[in-house]
Amino acid sequence: MSKLYLVPTPIGNLEDITLRALRILKEVALILAEDTRNSGKLLQHYQIKTPLQAYHAHNEHTATAKIVENLKQGNTAALVTDAGTPGISDPGFLLVRECIKHGIAVECLPGATAFVPALVNSGLPCDRFCFEGFLPHQKGRQTRLKTLSEETRTIVLYESPHRLLKTLQQLSEFLGTERPASVSRELTKLFEETARGTLTQLIAHFGSKAIKGEMVIVVGGKEK
Repeated sequence: MSKLYLVPTPIGNLEDITLRALRILKEVALILAEDTRNSGKLLQHYQIKTPLQAYHAHNEHTATAKIVENLKQGNTAALVTDAGTPGISDPGFLLVRECIKHGIAVECLPGATAFVPALVNSGLPCDRFCFEGFLPHQKGRQTRLKTLSEETRTIVLYESPHRLLKTLQQLSEFLGTERPASVSRELTKLFEETARGTLTQLIAHFGSKAIKGEMVIVVGGKEK
């Protein structure tokens, strides 16, 4: 039966993968990987020998049609990204949409994603929140920040190390210097860290050290 599985993979610690995910990766005919070298290390660790094919942001528009045609022949495939759940600030949406359009079953397994532990560990309200992923680098960035300044729910953002300070400074400018926030980095890894405080305090904290690892920024919403 034709089927596409979306399989979350560890965001750092290789133990953070489910038994079901390992079974699916062994059983499917093909694994679509954002980076075959990166995913190859995970598969080698768990002795999984399923064939790999590259599927990433640079080829998804051209590769999707061929993958869908292959699945329509009764094949199965699993989509994995470098870390976390496919489709969350990673490739996945286009393929899922096309599979649904062509009547191919899609199943997403539960599993690792970076923003959930960062949100829960922030100490900020997590009953209601908005996930923004990465802010636009240029066009539309200030408009998005202005919109977020009025957001009353907890805000969750992804950021790279070299843009962290710029983003914290802009959040401080648009949302206020005393807005409570947290920054989590290297989640599930040896040097995992969550720093909490006001935006001003976080700017001081990360401005005095070398910054490494992917970041999750959590910011308290505007008080009603």
